[in-house]
Amino acid sequence: MTDSPKTSPASASLHRLLLQAADAVQGVRDGRSLTELLARVPAELRPGTQALSFAVLRRLGSAQALRTRLAPKTPPPRVDGLLLCALALLWPEADGAAPMYADHTLVDQAVKAAKQRAPASAGFINAVLRRFLRERAALVAAAQHDPLGAYNHPAWWVEKLRQDWPAQWQAMLAANNLAPPMTLRVNARQLDADAYVARLAEQGMGARALGGVTPQGVLLDKPQPVQALPGFAQGWVSVQDAAAQLAAPLLLGAHAGLPALPAGARVLDACSAPGGKTAHLLELQDLDLTALDADAQRLARVQDTLARVGQRATLKAADARQTAAWWDGQPFDAILLDAPCSASGIVRRHPDVRWLRRADDITALARIQAELLDALWPTLKSGGRLVYATCSVFRAEGQAQLDAFLQRRPDARSLDVPGFTGHLLPLADNGATPRPSTLDGFFYALIHKT
Repeated sequence: MTDSPKTSPASASLHRLLLQAADAVQGVRDGRSLTELLARVPAELRPGTQALSFAVLRRLGSAQALRTRLAPKTPPPRVDGLLLCALALLWPEADGAAPMYADHTLVDQAVKAAKQRAPASAGFINAVLRRFLRERAALVAAAQHDPLGAYNHPAWWVEKLRQDWPAQWQAMLAANNLAPPMTLRVNARQLDADAYVARLAEQGMGARALGGVTPQGVLLDKPQPVQALPGFAQGWVSVQDAAAQLAAPLLLGAHAGLPALPAGARVLDACSAPGGKTAHLLELQDLDLTALDADAQRLARVQDTLARVGQRATLKAADARQTAAWWDGQPFDAILLDAPCSASGIVRRHPDVRWLRRADDITALARIQAELLDALWPTLKSGGRLVYATCSVFRAEGQAQLDAFLQRRPDARSLDVPGFTGHLLPLADNGATPRPSTLDGFFYALIHKT
């Protein structure tokens, strides 16, 4: 998901969007994915609902801390979701930017939504919101004394980051609460990044080529609907974060004494859905590529992605750990294992993740990652390479996972590739106007089978 352009009351009645966002936020609090919840929203309301839901989920901890002070007795869920949305949207912007909606407009529309949702609660919501506006400075200061209100992350998440990254944890939390940039990957078989930037300029869209270790990367000045991007339907370009664009060149390229993979190499993309990295591999090199995923429905998205960019692969729906069910016994030259993980590195793109995860999820996910590594290693030929990747900033899913694997496998050697391997951390700068990092949080390891 990417942040949608802001929707104003002129394009959709705000009270209708608030009702949809309230249901989405309450659904996340009940443990459901925001992606799933947004899919149920009427199409004409979905962009505006997504924009509001993203903004609210990035401030949900602050809103909860406020609501505890303003209404100690928790309202019914349908009312609570609406109240939390309004409080989050009334929270002052840290950088002094203009709010999404004027205070009076937001209060008026929240009360109108309450009259439709639960008429008896309209007066309560009106009183709470107006008190917050009268006492906003003092209430915000009080809410920020609560770690949940200050950081907008669960307490266990804050503590885990503090332990893993004692010098960076606060900047990482701050980065998670910023809207991310929109980054594109230009199809190398169609045109280069500079040429695509020129195409964007012709359409009045500002952008710059990233260059360096992401030669196909283009950073937009502001997010755009994919349908507005020149050549998107023709496969010229895909939406992909700069950190995710490192996987394909790390697997294919010449690094630390390993030669580049030759054309026609036999490659496995072990957890391929939704197909962005699969497509990138094939845009860079002609490969005998097998794309595997345990979820048949998600695997269909891989096929759609490949069709749009004009590439083909062998697709198989199977659990990568059950090699007897899908492997033909012929070893692979290279394997990309983009393993299931906490998604703790992409929270700014998926702000519901922090509220859906539980502390014991990390242990369970780390176990699955270890099982995948151990199961796939025998399918890799001697002299081959495996890229282990997670979109996580937790060490248990990154460096600690790699260290444990190397202890178990004496024929495995980790290669250091500057600019690619190790933990990539999303950090907010410390300027007066915080800006998000270009990169999502990721971990990469290049492992050579000796």
